[in-house]
Amino acid sequence: MRVIGIDPGLTRCGIGVVDATQGRARFVAVGVVRTPATLETPQRLVEIERRLIAWVEEYRPEAMAIERVFAQHNRHSVMDTMQAAGVASLVGARAGLDVAYHTPSEVKAAVTGSGTADKAQMIAMMTRILRLDAPPSPADAADALAIAVTHAWRGPRTNRYAAAVAAAKGAL
Repeated sequence: MRVIGIDPGLTRCGIGVVDATQGRARFVAVGVVRTPATLETPQRLVEIERRLIAWVEEYRPEAMAIERVFAQHNRHSVMDTMQAAGVASLVGARAGLDVAYHTPSEVKAAVTGSGTADKAQMIAMMTRILRLDAPPSPADAADALAIAVTHAWRGPRTNRYAAAVAAAKGAL
């Protein structure tokens, strides 16, 4: 299965692509979409969308995994990140991909075995798991690869409400 992982952000949006089979992950590509702070937010979101579409068209993933945004102290930063995650979701849905979300602690636990791992541990494990010659950089890129690997290994997070709704629709 080919998975594209997204570490959403308005300034830096990490993107990582991996192929996974039978508990193994193989590096395909990694990068970061950067948008200048001098642009207004709508233009920055359009640029993120444009670049994500290009990645999806080039690498043809079967699934998209996005880091689930969590509450932070800085509301402005959270809103920017949520908007970037929304654009990624839209790109994935329009491309017909299975789109899933994984929390930071879930990703850390899947990759390192500890839900409280720090950035250095995450980067070291991604370098090792994907057998990279050099650590992925910046951290947003490493995070995107970790999100893709997590999804490939664990699959989508089960949403009990969504499953119940789908079951109810099937019963109609």
